[in-house]
Amino acid sequence: MGMTIAEKMLAAHSGYDQVVPGQLIECDIDWVLCHEITTPAALKMLEDRGMARV
Repeated sequence: MGMTIAEKMLAAHSGYDQVVPGQLIECDIDWVLCHEITTPAALKMLEDRGMARV
């Protein structure tokens, strides 16, 4: 069976020819999307814990 569009994007950015559901991968990202309501609170929580990055 072929890969979904999400699987194709993850494979392309992780260096794998194919990825499957449940597989753990590391990949380079182009964009990060954040929700306008929850993101500021999440960033504040990380800063309060001394975390500069995720």
